[in-house]
Amino acid sequence: MVYVFLADGFEEIEALTPVDVLRRAGLDVRTVGVGSKRVTGSHRVEVIADIEEKEMEFDSLQAVVLPGGLPGAVNLDRSRSVQKAVARCFEGGGYVAAICAAPSVLGHMGLLKGKRATCSPGFEKELLGAEFCDESVVADGKIITGNGPGAAMPFALKLAEVLSGEETARRLRKSMQCR
Repeated sequence: MVYVFLADGFEEIEALTPVDVLRRAGLDVRTVGVGSKRVTGSHRVEVIADIEEKEMEFDSLQAVVLPGGLPGAVNLDRSRSVQKAVARCFEGGGYVAAICAAPSVLGHMGLLKGKRATCSPGFEKELLGAEFCDESVVADGKIITGNGPGAAMPFALKLAEVLSGEETARRLRKSMQCR
């Protein structure tokens, strides 16, 4: 199972692109509303999450995805439920992915020490202990980071690749006209 966390102020493209791509890859993806099942993105797009935080299960957790956006990333950073899910996934050998401002959550949790990572310009100092890479998407072990809305599709495809295999990612790239 993959959890994509939605907190008020989330960046819509960074949240919904991974949901769409990973579902096309055949994965069980659930959006998790932080604070409420009804969540509003940074551009006023309202989304009803699949589940609330209290409904999370951790037994089959393959990955967690943290979209950026402001104040969405700040709201993720303040959520004990998000931190618990990220920690459980990471400790259980799952993938932890964050894009735009959200890699700051991983930095604050100490998960980026000794890792290569990227983020939205201006958040580099929040990647505590990481080697900042000025790239769209950076994968280092089980940590995947992206730098912003324009990287949402490559970020999602990288997740599809690590979770469903290279052939699935190749098929998705072709079917969605991503060259």
